[in-house]
Amino acid sequence: MKKQKQQVISRFFAPKSKSLSSPPPPQPNPPPTPPPKISATVTFSPSKRLLATQLTSPKNPPSKIPKLSLPSSPNSTEPTQNPNPDPTLHQRFLNKLLEPSDHLLEPSPSRTTTQDSKFTPLEQQVVELKENYPDVLLMVEVGYRYRFFGQDAENAARVLGIYAHMDHNFLTASVPTFRLNVHVRRLVSAGYKVGVVKQTETAAIKAHGSNKMGPFGRGLSALYTKATLEAAEDVGIGEEGCGASSNYLICVVEKEIDGGNVNSGSESGFDVKIGFVAVEISTGEVVYGEFDDNFIRAGLEGMILSLSPAELLLGEPLSRPTEKLLLAYAGPASNARVERASRGCFNDGGALAEVMSSFWSPSDIHLINDDQEQEVEGKEQGNSRLTVEGIMAMTDLPVQALALIIRHLKQFGFERILCSGASFRPFSCSMEVTLSANAIQQLEVLKNNSDGSESGSLLQCMNNTLTVFGSRLLRHWVTHPLCDRTMIDARLDAVSEIAEAMGSSRASQSFGSDAGDFGITIIQPEVYHLLSSVLTYLGRSPDIQRGITRIFHRTATAAEFVAVIQAILVAGKKLQQLHIQEEDKETNAGRNTARSMLLRKLISIASSSSMIRSAAKLLSTLNKDAADKRDLPNLFNTTDGQFPEVTKAKTTLQSAMEELALLIGMYRKQLGKCNLEFTSVSGITHLIELPLDVKVPSNWVKVNSTKKTIRYHPPEVLTALDQLSVANEELNLACRAAWDSFLKAFGKYYPEFQAAVQALAALDCLHSLAILSRNKNYVRPVFVNNNEPVQIQISSGRHPVMETILQDNFVPNDTNLHADEEYCQIITGPNMGGKSCYIRQVALIAIMAQVGSFVPASSAKLYVLDGIHTRMGASDSIQHGRSTFLEELSETSHIVHTSSARSLVIIDELGRGTSTHDGVAIAYATLQYLLKQKRCLVLFVTHYPKVMDIKNELSGSVGAYHVSYLTSKKDIQNRGSNSEQKAESMNHEDVTYLYKLVPGVSERSFGFKVAQLAQLPSSCINRAIIMATKLEAAVSNREKNRSRQKSLKGTVPENRGEMVQEDVLRTLDCTSAEGVEGLEKLINTVREVFSKQNIALLGDDDLAERIQILKHARRTAGAE
Repeated sequence: MKKQKQQVISRFFAPKSKSLSSPPPPQPNPPPTPPPKISATVTFSPSKRLLATQLTSPKNPPSKIPKLSLPSSPNSTEPTQNPNPDPTLHQRFLNKLLEPSDHLLEPSPSRTTTQDSKFTPLEQQVVELKENYPDVLLMVEVGYRYRFFGQDAENAARVLGIYAHMDHNFLTASVPTFRLNVHVRRLVSAGYKVGVVKQTETAAIKAHGSNKMGPFGRGLSALYTKATLEAAEDVGIGEEGCGASSNYLICVVEKEIDGGNVNSGSESGFDVKIGFVAVEISTGEVVYGEFDDNFIRAGLEGMILSLSPAELLLGEPLSRPTEKLLLAYAGPASNARVERASRGCFNDGGALAEVMSSFWSPSDIHLINDDQEQEVEGKEQGNSRLTVEGIMAMTDLPVQALALIIRHLKQFGFERILCSGASFRPFSCSMEVTLSANAIQQLEVLKNNSDGSESGSLLQCMNNTLTVFGSRLLRHWVTHPLCDRTMIDARLDAVSEIAEAMGSSRASQSFGSDAGDFGITIIQPEVYHLLSSVLTYLGRSPDIQRGITRIFHRTATAAEFVAVIQAILVAGKKLQQLHIQEEDKETNAGRNTARSMLLRKLISIASSSSMIRSAAKLLSTLNKDAADKRDLPNLFNTTDGQFPEVTKAKTTLQSAMEELALLIGMYRKQLGKCNLEFTSVSGITHLIELPLDVKVPSNWVKVNSTKKTIRYHPPEVLTALDQLSVANEELNLACRAAWDSFLKAFGKYYPEFQAAVQALAALDCLHSLAILSRNKNYVRPVFVNNNEPVQIQISSGRHPVMETILQDNFVPNDTNLHADEEYCQIITGPNMGGKSCYIRQVALIAIMAQVGSFVPASSAKLYVLDGIHTRMGASDSIQHGRSTFLEELSETSHIVHTSSARSLVIIDELGRGTSTHDGVAIAYATLQYLLKQKRCLVLFVTHYPKVMDIKNELSGSVGAYHVSYLTSKKDIQNRGSNSEQKAESMNHEDVTYLYKLVPGVSERSFGFKVAQLAQLPSSCINRAIIMATKLEAAVSNREKNRSRQKSLKGTVPENRGEMVQEDVLRTLDCTSAEGVEGLEKLINTVREVFSKQNIALLGDDDLAERIQILKHARRTAGAE
């Protein structure tokens, strides 16, 4: 323990080297130099320790090497234990080790030949690779480690927490090869595009090739980004719990609504048409769409929030509002990666030609020859034909986005997923409701609004799935509710049947007289147990959806292939026990047969006989034990004549081994030792071990020895070992080629396996909804026919998330909206009284019902809505240059333009972001427009009493409601007293919220109680109460005066004062000077009297003050 085991140095925080030309003045007693900040710990190798000792120590060094540290000053007078004989050399060493110059970190591409000659062969390879991939963080395989160079080393050291140091001309860092997947994931999570550079030749091939004296050949073997990580090679499937989220790559393009292209850097950005394509590379899902959007990009924001992409590909040129929104999303909250691509080459229709060219490729190598091959090839061609027809029907912008994504994915080798055509689907269609961005956020559909996590969201409440691929599908169901009554009822039938099989007593309640229409029959519980066991087994298996896609991309390992196909095979065989026969449902319906048409269809797809035969045939080709051991040479079963290249390579290897084994017989005869055998020591095989006194031919190579023996390699053995090594390499290459061809041939079966996995995911979602209905005591909603009026009739409705938190303490409420009766509820009430919770629960119940779930209510009768729109919350968008009020009105404008008579609109406190008069006017006008022009179902929360006047315009269609509460009697007894007494009463009164919606208008909002909860100073609250009391009194008096003014206008002429003045003027003599002076005085007096009279009669002052004004007017008139 006397030697220094480690050197602690700081490269990132080391001080800059100071110029020696202007040293600071010496200090007699300088303060002790603080130790440098520790950023990394490195263990020096013996050679590096020796070099450091030679540079930092005198010729006769002491027995103990001091710790390496930076001096406080080049000319410091502080005594040191080891004076440096050459401070210049010492400083150069430290600068090179701790503060490498920038020109060494990133070599310029314009280096001359003489500068290039200073690089080592490895460094020259790195320079060339970096020139070809300037935006990629490269991990270069060197022996048993992956090394980083230059700026990549510094970035990797910061993210991975490893040590970076100077080596020759570059800063470098390294990680072991067996930790590749861990470090790649960490670098990708930090936002880097990571490239892995592997050696393209082994030592044996290099020794027998033309590159004997040069460095190992290296090339970029894989690229990793957030969107491609789960499908890429060598990183495997993600950690447990990380696979439920999707990693979409979205390409966005746009053009002006008039058809002209958006010019680069355009300032307008108003009224654009946006097209996009989103690809989930790890699952094979492709989503596309095109829509018109306004200047706030509400549609684009809703699409982005719904898909939550991991990467964005911007198809330039884009308008500034579009680019700002996408870059704002890619900020620290989502940490999405952004790349740009130009679509200028697609102006003349080249996008469609490029996309179509991707579908025509050389025919696949078919290694599996069976009776079903022609049938499978026919299915593959049919799927490709359908995909081509679908792309031909797509509009121009999505085709451009698709072409850009294909071009982008070619560098990763994943473009084939877009050409498979197994899962193209539009983002929005006539069968689904697309929720807006505000609806997803304010209803907390995917994430809560407190910390942005999934806890407390609607998805988390409904998610009881057992598999990660089922969880991903449920996320899509929740954000895209159905708007087709037949499809909704099909899901509800399946959920009801599973719930019945689970023994739920609530599954068939609330059916009423319509129960017979659903066709629900109680089935045997074995169906539930069988389905539950299959899903539980799949939940413990790898992610089969991403697994089959990795197989399609040819990035899966043999162990992954066996595990994924085996899981699908076992699930299919178990589901076959239900004996689903779609061709003859009634005659072959067994005891365990499902009755729901959707269940039967999904089970039939998941247990398809052709899929099971394909899976069994694929598994029979491989050796499971060899796959688990990663034994590639023994992976394939070659007994049926398959894989002839592998068979030939194995024969060659066997011949080389036999030839090597025959040599021992020759050496036995030559040395006269009948018991002579080959031996192996320290990994060196086929050694001949002989005693020291045995003489051997001079051409035998001595390998090692002991005190009693010497071990040799005869020349014939060396030649045979070389042949054996080459045969092993040839076998490995043949096996890798065979494995790649085997995975490529799987592409024929990919659509069938993908359909089976999607069916299993749908079964998992239905099973999850059935568990939800059983555990939460939910009921099945009933949907009316499309020819009936739009309506929402909910009895004892509950908020699905708040009910989970409050349990039995949650207060349910009824909702009755009908297009031919009352289709608008204006809701008032105290702050924190439950208004927002009520309108949210109505919207969430509607979403759950159209997803196909049971709902938290005692009964629910609904019309299938085509949209659920919300305007809730108050927040600005500084990065987009939008104020809080602009955000409110922008969302309101989106609702006004997109809602219809079949929509549900919930608006919470519209107009609070501006002055009271403007807010009331906008709230009133918006509600009037929605009710008269759109005639949609509306829940309108407001604190403006003036909005209630709309009831007079739409009698019977608008209802006034408030959230009830109780107050103390003290508040009632003190009414009518002065302001201070009223304020004291309000400050000490007790308020009990009942959270029950009742008819009527709330008189008060109890904002001061919220101020008390917020712990505002009591003096501030008391002063506010006094001011509020005076304002209420002033408003009350103003209302009374206005009513009195209206009554006076009916009895007193408005020109009464002018008439009296004319009568007085007629009686005066205006011919004399005194008469004129008296006339002027009299006119002024009359005007003053009548002015005070008008103030007293029509003013807003208190009664006592108005009486005083009248008395003063009387005295003035009497004096004259």
